[in-house]
Amino acid sequence: METVTISSKYQVVIPRQIREQFKLKPGQKLIFVAYENSLRVVVIPPIEAMRGRYPDLDTCVEREDEERV
Repeated sequence: METVTISSKYQVVIPRQIREQFKLKPGQKLIFVAYENSLRVVVIPPIEAMRGRYPDLDTCVEREDEERV
């Protein structure tokens, strides 16, 4: 377990061990979730990681006639 300090600009540094364990990269998105009396950080995977995850998902969307050009 790592302890970090909040800076005067409300920033924290993610410890190296955590960055390596979760393969975090600069610019990657995280979500902060308040849960009961704790704060949870959830890693948002890059969109490329979702490719092929749902092969049976129907992605066809029928548009209204007025939307067709």
